[in-house]
Amino acid sequence: MKFDTTDNLCVNTIRTISIDMVGQANSGHPGLPLGATPLAYSVWAGHLKFHPSAPEWFDRDRFVLSAGHGSSMLYAMLHFYGYGLKMEDLKKFRQLDSLTPGHPEYGHTAGVETTTGPLGQGFANSVGLALAEKLIAEKLNTPEFPLVDHFTYVLAGDGDLMEGVSYEAASLAGTLKLGKLICLYDSNGITIEGSTNLAFTEDVKKRFLSQGWQVLEVEDGNSLEEIDAAIRKAKREAEKPSIIIAKTHIGWASPKQDKNSVHGEPLKPEEILATKARLGWPSAEPFFVPEEARARFTEQAEAGGKDHKRWLKLWKKYSETLPEKAELAKAMLGREIPEDLFKQKDSFFEKPMATREASGKIINLMAAALPGFTGGSADLGPSTKTDFTAEPERTLHFGIREHAMGSIINGLALHGGLIPFGATFLVFSDYMRPALRLAAVMNIPSVFVFTHDSIGVGEDGPTHQPVEHLMSLRLIPGLLVLRPADAWETLHAWEAAVRLKRPVCLALSRQKLPLYTQYREKIAGGVKRGAYLLRGPSTVPAIELVATGSEVSLAFEAAALLEKQGIAARIISAPSFELFREQDQAYRDSVMLPSLPKLCLEAGRTIGWMDLAGPDSAAIGIDTFGRSAPAGQVYAALGLTAEKVAEAARKMVKN
Repeated sequence: MKFDTTDNLCVNTIRTISIDMVGQANSGHPGLPLGATPLAYSVWAGHLKFHPSAPEWFDRDRFVLSAGHGSSMLYAMLHFYGYGLKMEDLKKFRQLDSLTPGHPEYGHTAGVETTTGPLGQGFANSVGLALAEKLIAEKLNTPEFPLVDHFTYVLAGDGDLMEGVSYEAASLAGTLKLGKLICLYDSNGITIEGSTNLAFTEDVKKRFLSQGWQVLEVEDGNSLEEIDAAIRKAKREAEKPSIIIAKTHIGWASPKQDKNSVHGEPLKPEEILATKARLGWPSAEPFFVPEEARARFTEQAEAGGKDHKRWLKLWKKYSETLPEKAELAKAMLGREIPEDLFKQKDSFFEKPMATREASGKIINLMAAALPGFTGGSADLGPSTKTDFTAEPERTLHFGIREHAMGSIINGLALHGGLIPFGATFLVFSDYMRPALRLAAVMNIPSVFVFTHDSIGVGEDGPTHQPVEHLMSLRLIPGLLVLRPADAWETLHAWEAAVRLKRPVCLALSRQKLPLYTQYREKIAGGVKRGAYLLRGPSTVPAIELVATGSEVSLAFEAAALLEKQGIAARIISAPSFELFREQDQAYRDSVMLPSLPKLCLEAGRTIGWMDLAGPDSAAIGIDTFGRSAPAGQVYAALGLTAEKVAEAARKMVKN
């Protein structure tokens, strides 16, 4: 692409608008927009396939600002390229309820592909976006009809590449040969504390070469021509992801250029004026936009409209020529879930089994009905039971990279066309927490399968026995946690996971659990409501035993002991706190009767149960770390026995 003086004017328009936004808010990060705008502009002006009037167009290129603190630059570009942001929105940067929050938020501002800010996450999301493009293209494309054919561009900074998640994600991207992933690395050598040499002296070029990437270098990060040439070369490389290392200057043209203070401190009014003067800006007026620049932005946006029209013609011919493929495409891209998702016979589950084992059967059952259903584990497929047997190519192998796996799953979910999941042991959800939290912030349909969900892990001991994890996950707003009690509850938990289109965690047992086949009808209606009466006594109840997962069987055992003593207990299964809280009060009161005391059972921290069950409740759980021994011995040593539960229940009834 040939660039002219108007292109340079466009770059400086984005720069000046960005620092005006930060200046007006007296909050934000002027350094990145001043230094990295040529990188972003080169992508948008010469390469990005987009159509602002159809921001959800499936075959658009994705542009991710991993260094989300530079959001003012992205918002300025979305404004100029016609994504619906008005100048008034830019002037409300970082203000309450504005469309221009401090960091880009997916689902809040059109054109934002993922929520970024926590460094490294956008980079790893981009690996997921590029992987999704590859997987879907393999299913839908033919030589004549490249229906899915787009690139993922990510703008990352020094901080992104210091974060461990970027190492994990980059390693997997190279292994998977994601040739349509292009990272533009804003290499300015500055962090908040000063020079990157304080803590970051590695050879980034050698690092990425060793991980199977094509590495390109741009010596002048202000040269649109040099950046453009590098992008063109990156696009020609089909087998390797590419990183373009561009030498830039943080806070370019400002009095604070190349200083760490320009990263996150607004420029003072006089510094803004000095910056504009050095850029040769024709006006000192804030938010000034030259007409030539606005016209060029509009022209580039209109070119995107032509790309969209070409794709619509391609889709029409594809549908006419390959009707079966077109139906498959509609099912995948629309994320369709059949009403009759499960057609299993009554004998599908016949004997006690671990809920992880039931989950494995269900995953393979769903695969036939859900062409976009895919996932895998962090090198734990045989243990988490998450491998696809009939179609092994659907199994994703993340390697021992839990953090990246979570972020990549988010990228797969953000892309659309797939129903993705990632699996590991529950205790290792700690490695994934940033990704779990961001899935909840974005409210995207990422599914996380966590097996080995309790002290039932046994001999592996306290390092592998989750104790605090269930409650800590329930603390994340918007994250749906489901801990099923048997294979049938697992079936309906999985159905909720794929139907509800929200972030879900499934907590599954390592040890075998009884089947409650006689209660299948109750289970089918109850799981989707979070908690339900699993078994009511034949006489007037005196207490309710409320439990999740493996402790539901403990409740049954304790209820049998109580019954021998003339104490009738209702057994409540509560697989999901979140779904239960979303029910109306009448339903909640019908399940957990306000008139009865409640004893809550779970092999985890007890804090949080009273909030769910009410003031007339108590909880038996584990408020210490576990022990290394066979599972039954660990349960006994930590007080989770039918006898202990029955004894505690008797005391509550007497009181």
